[in-house]
Amino acid sequence: MFSDLDFDLEEDKLGIPTVPGTVTLKKDQQNLIGISIGGGAQYCPCLYIVQVFDNTPASVDGTLAAGDEITGVNCKSVKGKTKVEVAKMIQNVKEEVTIHYNKLQADPKQGKSLDIVLKKVKHRLVENVSSGTADALGLSRAILCNDGLVKRLEELERTAELYKGLMEHTRRLLRAFFDLSQTHRAFGDVFSVIGVREPQPSASEAFVKFADAHRNIEKFGIRMLKTIKPMLNDLNTYLNKAIPDTKLTIRKYLDVKFEYLSYCLKVKEMDDEEYSCIALGEPLYRVGTGNYEYRLVLRCRQEARARFAKMRKDVLEKVELLDQKHVQDIVFQLQRFVSTMSQYYTDCYAVLRDADVFPIEVDLARTTLTYGQKDIFTDGAEDEEEEEHQDQKEKIQTEENGEKLIDDA
Repeated sequence: MFSDLDFDLEEDKLGIPTVPGTVTLKKDQQNLIGISIGGGAQYCPCLYIVQVFDNTPASVDGTLAAGDEITGVNCKSVKGKTKVEVAKMIQNVKEEVTIHYNKLQADPKQGKSLDIVLKKVKHRLVENVSSGTADALGLSRAILCNDGLVKRLEELERTAELYKGLMEHTRRLLRAFFDLSQTHRAFGDVFSVIGVREPQPSASEAFVKFADAHRNIEKFGIRMLKTIKPMLNDLNTYLNKAIPDTKLTIRKYLDVKFEYLSYCLKVKEMDDEEYSCIALGEPLYRVGTGNYEYRLVLRCRQEARARFAKMRKDVLEKVELLDQKHVQDIVFQLQRFVSTMSQYYTDCYAVLRDADVFPIEVDLARTTLTYGQKDIFTDGAEDEEEEEHQDQKEKIQTEENGEKLIDDA
């Protein structure tokens, strides 16, 4: 590109230091070491590594990285050669090849420019726009729309709504059964008083037996509440801890993915700029001075890709574990709920079947006379006051026992 000029431009390293080194790599069965090469004559004074491919000798060794300059192959200098010539030099060497390089000591923060930040923002926006709008922005929606983890995030939202509904329904059910248990207790107290006051022995025994049955039903209800209430704690842990933690991990993964895509887009833009200048025969300063800016972006892209791959693996494992927990947990909770309710109804049926005291013969004349001698008719105000006092007393006793069966919420 600068061949027509009568002077050579010095390399513009952008303040990025380089460290020379040598590495020997054993080739794979395809006679490859797993790198792609860029730069070289006639446009760039440097030959550099564009990409290190996964699961290749270069990747396994880990010494070479994108952006590093190749200075020689098997002790032969590559200065002034094209990238095709250097690739043939490497291919002509059998089994093991020695690469001489200048390691680019790049700071990833230096490559994270405002342009990269803006590209991340555009990638975030493109998830919710049409393909036409995405194409107009120069963004590819393929890797975004086809990402299974994004769909997993939507599934987590639906699962969270399911657990919210289960928790709300369970709370209401517990509240209803608690009220029902209190009603059975009240019935037991009333029938007990009637049984004590009833002058006829057979009727008195029947009322007392029926009162005991209601009190037993109240005990069965309390036992059922104690068994089912931990279900709320388990559902709450899954809903408010496990699901939010996984959603946060997926959002972090998306942030890493957007950064990687931003560097990919930046590399493409710089490639297009270089091809355009070559086609027009115009010089490009960064290319003629070693293309260090481009090599810095290549390094940042490689590191972003490594973070992206690691984060994706971690997220997939976490989501898989969460799915397993969801299936196992929901089955266990429903089994516990159904078995507890079944036991409750079985116990209630057995108690009521044993308390078969009907019909109860009562002498209303004697009963009315007995009650009339001892009781005074009131307008009900005093009875309500006494009931309120009794409820307060029971509430205090419950709080003193330290056992709260129903949540306030």
